[in-house]
Amino acid sequence: MGRMARLPSVLDLDDLPLAELCAARLDGEVMRIGDGWCPVDEPDLPGLRAASVAPGLPAPFVVERRSAAWVHGALPAPPPVAECCVPHSSRVSTRSLPPGLLLREVAIAAADIAVIGGVRCTTPDRTVYDLVRDAEPARDVVAIVAALLSADRSMGERVRSRLELAHRLPHKAAALDRLTAAEAARPAQPSLTRYTS
Repeated sequence: MGRMARLPSVLDLDDLPLAELCAARLDGEVMRIGDGWCPVDEPDLPGLRAASVAPGLPAPFVVERRSAAWVHGALPAPPPVAECCVPHSSRVSTRSLPPGLLLREVAIAAADIAVIGGVRCTTPDRTVYDLVRDAEPARDVVAIVAALLSADRSMGERVRSRLELAHRLPHKAAALDRLTAAEAARPAQPSLTRYTS
């Protein structure tokens, strides 16, 4: 007897028609996550969030900024528009872009990219670096960066060093100020000691 093929953890319209996905949602079998649909019992892990940012994202694309912050767990929900980048050296046709995708061409090193759930995503350090450098940051950027910094206490110093060593970096002073504010706002590290009565 043959085995049935398993559907991916994140479904899109290439996997099932919209009517079936909506019916499955009404039946409580799937839920919307990012731009995809996933079974309700699927664990909410970074790989699942990365795969749902923009299902079917082509290889040179890298999930970045607020979308990457969501993948890394610093936001409770994905931003309404998926944010991605491609290295300057990549040749990407804008005609092949999925709808509702914000794309930037950037200088990015391989060390700034992590593969999470099969999707290329900026590392937490690079995500913080990009968020604090934004010319017109969202009002909640300090809170997002603080949440990212809370996962790794030394990340702030690594990003600060990178900012300070950069020459001719636009908005450098503002980026350092935002980083300082985020470090002050980050939640206290939870105690590793458990007390029992």
